[in-house]
Amino acid sequence: MSAAQNRTAQHQQDQRPAYLDCAASTPMRPCAVEAMVPFLETQFANPSGAHRMARRSRAAIDDAREVAAHALGFDPHGIVFTSGGTEADNLAVHGVTSATGTTALCPATEHHAVLHPVEAVGGRKVRVDAGGVVDLEHLAAQLHPDAGPPVGLVSVMLVNNESGVVADLDAVAEVVRRHAPDATLHTDAVQGVNWVDVAAAASAVDLLSLSAHKFGGPKGVGLLAVRPEVPLSAQLLGGGQEADRRSGTHNTAGIAALGAALAELTATRDADVCRIGALAARLAVGLLGAIDGCAETVTRSSRAAGICQLLIEDIETEALLVLLDRFDVMASAAASCASGAMEPSHVLAAMGVDRQAAAGSLRLSLGWCTEPWEIDRAIEAIPQCVKQLR
Repeated sequence: MSAAQNRTAQHQQDQRPAYLDCAASTPMRPCAVEAMVPFLETQFANPSGAHRMARRSRAAIDDAREVAAHALGFDPHGIVFTSGGTEADNLAVHGVTSATGTTALCPATEHHAVLHPVEAVGGRKVRVDAGGVVDLEHLAAQLHPDAGPPVGLVSVMLVNNESGVVADLDAVAEVVRRHAPDATLHTDAVQGVNWVDVAAAASAVDLLSLSAHKFGGPKGVGLLAVRPEVPLSAQLLGGGQEADRRSGTHNTAGIAALGAALAELTATRDADVCRIGALAARLAVGLLGAIDGCAETVTRSSRAAGICQLLIEDIETEALLVLLDRFDVMASAAASCASGAMEPSHVLAAMGVDRQAAAGSLRLSLGWCTEPWEIDRAIEAIPQCVKQLR
């Protein structure tokens, strides 16, 4: 590359924000865009039709179904396409509990797409320890008949979206099979698919949720993978699509893009985990060394490669995020704004982090698109912003 080309590349880099919020959403992979475009332009037919244009759309959906089944370790007939991870989680919880007349359990650290449906069916929460790991003894106790209504579904996410903690689903499954053999086990793998061989890590589960925009696909499309023996009542009724498990005209373009993104992810995951893990470690080490009163919420060995969550003393996260935006660093807080007042993250609260410490939480999440210069900018900008706020 010539000196002029180097200067141009540097200028373009300087104009781009450092995007460290991949756990919230990722840019689309070029292969996903390419797969999507024909079904937005010329191959737009409804795949439920009988003519050849409809058949081409249906073939694209079938191809994506095969890709997903291979990547996740499920039968292709068990892949149910949805509008995203939230619908997939809701279908798992409501679909199983309504079909069996039971309730559900989940850890207190689950994503709200699972927590709220579990609460809606009168379910119960399972404790976690200070490292965010499911308390298996408490899980066993909650499965006991004396604990309350019978449990038909247990949901434990593969990788926590805030802390990055990776669950031992085999250990969870062993407890569920021993204490509630008729219950089904669901995992929200929305964050996990980027960092874990899902087919291996989730081989013991009965249902699994994904959302395409977390791994380089488009927003508005996801799936629920279902084992053949799982009782599941449809929650959307109408045309009977997806073998009567989820009615509604297929999002053919989105499904094709999901398949393309998932295929590329599966092929490159090992290399991505190695590369991104090294970048995340450099980010953590750089910030811990530059900021007094800064700590990681969990050990690096217990979390996924792409998520770095920090607790920073004597700052308020929302103010930090506003300042970081001015420095062209995009990040997120492990908290939500409710009624104009910051409420601590339910994940950190369940892990025993006190309210004051949780007020300074910062989640930096990397993805397939992350480049080294983004880490360099974050290591330079975040300490400056913390110093300014203090």
